[in-house]
Amino acid sequence: MGQAREVMDRLTDALTEHQDIKVIADLYADDAVAFTPDEGEIRGREGIVEYWRQMTEAMPGARFETLHAYEVGDTAIDEGIFSGRNTGPLQLPNGETLPPTQREISIRGVDIATVADGRIVDYRLYFDEMDFLGQLGLLDEGPSS
Repeated sequence: MGQAREVMDRLTDALTEHQDIKVIADLYADDAVAFTPDEGEIRGREGIVEYWRQMTEAMPGARFETLHAYEVGDTAIDEGIFSGRNTGPLQLPNGETLPPTQREISIRGVDIATVADGRIVDYRLYFDEMDFLGQLGLLDEGPSS
C-alpha cells in the first residue's frame, strides 16, 4: 500500500467510523483544492475542513462501504456507498440551513485524492446530488399522472 492509499483510508475513517475533524485537517495541505457536487471548488485547508465539519455534523455515524479501491502513483480512488441518517443541520448549496430530516440516505459516489508529502493536495468528490436531495425529501415529486 502506498502513501496515497494510506491517506485516503485515514480520511475515510475520520469521516465515518471515527469522526475526527482534527485528523481530517491534518490530512489536507494548507493550499489543497477540493471539488464537490454541492460546493464546487473549495480552496484551502480551512474551507475544506469546514465542508467536512458540516457534513459530519449533519450525518453523525455515517458509513462508507467500499466497492472499489485503487491507487495509481500519488492518487487514490474509491468508489462506494455513503450512508447514514441526517440527524444534524445540513448546509444547502444556496446558503440556507436545513433542519435535520431524520431520513436515511444511501448514495453511491467516487472520491479521488492526490497526495504529496503525506497530505492531500487535490481532492475530488462525485455523487448524484439530485439523488441525495431526493432522499432527504427536498425535491418536488411533481404532479401525478
